[in-house]
Amino acid sequence: MPLRLPPLPALRFFEAAGRHQSFKLAAAELSVTPSAISHGIVGLEQALGVELFVREPRGISLTATGADYLSYVSEAFSLIAIGTQRLPNHRANRPIALSCAPTLASRWLLPRLQGFRARWPNANVTVDTSHRQVGFPVDGFDFAIRMSRAPVAGAAWTRLFGEQLMPVCSPAYRDSLCDEHGNFDLRHATLIHVNAASEDWQAWFDATGIDGIDLTDGLRVDTIQLAFEAASMGLGVALGRRPLVDRDLDSGALIQACPQTIAATTAYWLVSAENAEHRPELFEFKRWLLGEAEHVDPPSTAADANPRSASR
Repeated sequence: MPLRLPPLPALRFFEAAGRHQSFKLAAAELSVTPSAISHGIVGLEQALGVELFVREPRGISLTATGADYLSYVSEAFSLIAIGTQRLPNHRANRPIALSCAPTLASRWLLPRLQGFRARWPNANVTVDTSHRQVGFPVDGFDFAIRMSRAPVAGAAWTRLFGEQLMPVCSPAYRDSLCDEHGNFDLRHATLIHVNAASEDWQAWFDATGIDGIDLTDGLRVDTIQLAFEAASMGLGVALGRRPLVDRDLDSGALIQACPQTIAATTAYWLVSAENAEHRPELFEFKRWLLGEAEHVDPPSTAADANPRSASR
């Protein structure tokens, strides 16, 4: 007797919603409406006779039954994706798919990408900068660049480089706050905060031992790129992050406001999909990317973690 399966489109809705813990984010990923996701999952729950999500005013969460079922559904989709990728000629001419934060993509990756394309002119690259989790291999990505303090268990992670953090501002802004001896005092400056940054002013002040500054004041933005732009416009002092801020320092649009520089506790890591390096262009892309990273940061002794697959 053939297996009786639930509706496959509804299972896809469930897998995405369970992974994101959000109907809205699942809808954006699958290019449908949140209402379609919701109705599809209601139909799935009715077909299965169980409740998969707890629906609350502030959002959704998986029930214990839903969380258990998600592990099976996710594994099933992964097996389908792997099997599809192994079909003859399936990978021919498929772009190299990379997920990356937007500021890192625009300020570090894209300026260097021509170097890879010069060596592999027929290899196409797709860079996705949306703020969403990446599931390997279901989402079709080959690599992701993520910021973390350490590799995550269950993923193939290779350290790229860390960041150096220092205060930066426009030359005119620094001049306006310097005393007659050329000393710059951050207590008189407007601090530009990045809401989403994993390490921001609090980390820098803790590491340098500088105190007496109210971190609740200042200008708040949601991206590192916007913080750099605000600083270059003379709106205050941002926390510069090398190598992301290097082009502004090189051009003179920003300068280091005071000499204290600290190493971030987080770093950028390259996360690879399982079997990603079986395609020659993927192997070469990873090797090229690691070579570019060596110019930023010396190789780490704890660089690699190589378990089986990555979920982000």
